[in-house]
Amino acid sequence: MQHPFDRKLTRAARLAALPVALCFWALAQPALAKLPPPSDEAKAKAAEAAAKTAHNGKVEGYKLCLVMDKTAAAYRADAKKAGKTVAAAETTPPCADPGAFVNAPQAAAAAPAAAAAPTTAAATAPTAAPTAAPAAPAAKK
Repeated sequence: MQHPFDRKLTRAARLAALPVALCFWALAQPALAKLPPPSDEAKAKAAEAAAKTAHNGKVEGYKLCLVMDKTAAAYRADAKKAGKTVAAAETTPPCADPGAFVNAPQAAAAAPAAAAAPTTAAATAPTAAPTAAPAAPAAKK
């Protein structure tokens, strides 16, 4: 008995499949069109998303480290209660908390703006000296 996939297509079947293939080809053309380059805003959003993803990976690693330490401590405690001897713990680096997420491009943009703020404030400050009296020295005990 011949398997259905082993038989050859007849000429009529090949001709019937041709319009279907042409339809698929025509529908695929818009997908093959070249897209315009992303805007600066889209690039910034993509960079922020990548930074968030990397930070989330660090947070997950930190949480995993904490759980592994807790599990190892519970195992050692249970083994000691059961009277089993437990080998010395392998020294591993401590779990490092990655902290809160800070978007690096925004933080970098805020730093120059903050550094520029005092110079502009100093430039617009009045040049006249204040006339307030100097503060009295604190009394010694």
